[in-house]
Amino acid sequence: MVDFAAARLNMVESQLRTNKVTDLRLLAAFETVPRELFVPEPLRGIAYIDEDVALGGGRFVMEPRVLARLLQAAQPGPEDVALDLGCGSGYATAILSRLVATVVALEDDAALAAAANRTLEKLEIDNAVVVEGRLTEGYPKQAPYNVIVLGGAVAKIPPAISDQLADGGRLVAVVKGDAGMGRATLMQRNGGVVSSRILFDASAPMLPGFEVEPGFVF
Repeated sequence: MVDFAAARLNMVESQLRTNKVTDLRLLAAFETVPRELFVPEPLRGIAYIDEDVALGGGRFVMEPRVLARLLQAAQPGPEDVALDLGCGSGYATAILSRLVATVVALEDDAALAAAANRTLEKLEIDNAVVVEGRLTEGYPKQAPYNVIVLGGAVAKIPPAISDQLADGGRLVAVVKGDAGMGRATLMQRNGGVVSSRILFDASAPMLPGFEVEPGFVF
């Protein structure tokens, strides 16, 4: 029988604190959200390994270290509205719900969206909701957002999504170029200008619809 509380604490101490995650509110969120409820039941025994956990259909729960460092860079505040884009089973949504005022989670897989909402309800999280929609379009209905988190790697960040940032808003994602190297990237909107910078090397599975577009072949 796995002691999940002990596994969560070990994850925080050995995977997050040792990898430059220092935000105390963020660490507390990772220590309290039961990651095992967001992975398929047969895989709950490995819920706290420092790897992506498969959800099926090419979707994953992002590894804790990468997710934590992305969220730390996004600097979510207690008054913020966040968009969790490609939320999968809703794990990052639940973490964000401890850090911001409201979370809108976007998912294009109906089964995953329904399961995520059930888990959030089970945990009595009432400041987050999962909605269905095309990931590449974001969710402009509730924009602008102070924080946008992409739940997987992308070849590039579409302007349709970065345009949904509020002034001062932050977007974090793993961006994979043509060479396949993933880099955690922070985008920020200030006075109508969106800037970006690379934070660290990172690996994450690709989000569906965000793959590298095939080039023209003669």
